[in-house]
Amino acid sequence: MSSGGATDSGVDVAPGTIVVFADLGCPWAHVGVHRLHSARQRLGLEASVGMDVRAFPLEIINAQPTPFKGLQNEIPELAVMEPDAGWELWTADATTWPVTTLLPMEAVEAAKEQSLEASATLDHALRRALFGQSRCISMRHVILDVAATCEGLDVPALVEALDDGRARRPMLDGYTSAAGAIEGSPHYFLADGTALHNPGVDFHWDKAQHRIVIDCDDPSVYDDLVRRA
Repeated sequence: MSSGGATDSGVDVAPGTIVVFADLGCPWAHVGVHRLHSARQRLGLEASVGMDVRAFPLEIINAQPTPFKGLQNEIPELAVMEPDAGWELWTADATTWPVTTLLPMEAVEAAKEQSLEASATLDHALRRALFGQSRCISMRHVILDVAATCEGLDVPALVEALDDGRARRPMLDGYTSAAGAIEGSPHYFLADGTALHNPGVDFHWDKAQHRIVIDCDDPSVYDDLVRRA
């Protein structure tokens, strides 16, 4: 793909690429990333439209671990909204819940040395491992087990890049350089200046029932994103 430049938001986006800022522990990003992969496949544009998944580390922004109870309250509603993404309430021991997702997001960044597609594939698989298989993706061996299931991903090369830590600085710099333009996880940017935070969804929190309520959901926005990219 040709090299791109900064959009009006200040986020560098190459033509033919969708930049996605997202936290690996964010269930809304799990929905959005899955829908983006599905839209590219449905439209036959997987080879034409790349996904550049960049870390939006909520644990740094909020100065707290990935919240267990809050996510368990959100997951049932999101599972109904996008069942094909792969979901289950946490079935492993609660002590194995991944309170940090920095290392797996670093692995996603490290995989970009191979290709954007390798990185996006690993990112998607890690989200499924967390939200659909109750796997502690904080752990190095789990990350590498998941990587081994990703077609076309060179796992020994990923191990080398991950273990020498060379992806940590680019991962953090990618977020800090664009922090002022990012509203939340997920946030999408196109080379034409389009910037959309969690598009197509409106919801509110029902305090009485302690759950989110989806007011409207239009997944077709992802087809539009892919076509515009």
